[in-house]
Amino acid sequence: MINTTALRTEQIEKAHLIVREDQLGFSEPQWIAGADVGFEQDGTITRAAIAVLRYPSLELAEYQIARVPTSLPYIPGLLSFRECPALVAAWQQLTIKPQLVFVDGQGIAHPRRLGVASHFGLLVDVPTIGVAKNRLCGKFAPLSDKVGDLAPLTDGDEQIGWVWNSKARCKPLYISIGHRISQESALNWVQCCMRGYRLPEPIRWADAIASRRPAFVRWLAQQE
Repeated sequence: MINTTALRTEQIEKAHLIVREDQLGFSEPQWIAGADVGFEQDGTITRAAIAVLRYPSLELAEYQIARVPTSLPYIPGLLSFRECPALVAAWQQLTIKPQLVFVDGQGIAHPRRLGVASHFGLLVDVPTIGVAKNRLCGKFAPLSDKVGDLAPLTDGDEQIGWVWNSKARCKPLYISIGHRISQESALNWVQCCMRGYRLPEPIRWADAIASRRPAFVRWLAQQE
């Protein structure tokens, strides 16, 4: 029997440990990573892919994929407990440890301020940014169709992230603090890692690796 009350209490406790200011440890990073989590075999296996890119070229330098037995069923609001074991396993396999990690998912833009980007950042003590494709909580002023249009994502009187039009004719991204980074820096680093797609390059590469998309298949062929 899963004690969801205890897990929610743990989220609240961990959320108080999240550092919401810049403690980056660099003026400009050498390595930036993207992390993506999915599920295989009817959800019984959790798969995490981490792509490490050189900065500022944003060329793929290393990737790791970890598959671990899924330890928790899908429970709304508790996804980070389900995803973090595979993320930590992939992190431990890396030979290049990135200085900044973009995680496909929420950071503090979460009802209890502990999405997967924040939870993972806290576990491995690395600056992280949540880059989500969908809103989990919060409100924002309607955006125009203009690329670059931006609005704060708020919950009550608290700003919990940004909503940003990254590409024409695409839904916006939801960007939030993961750990050891400020709201302004989180947005700035995502913007610095765009190359004309909806997603920033670290997340795009992690997704490509996890799903063996053509860009990753071509990269593998070039390594032979």
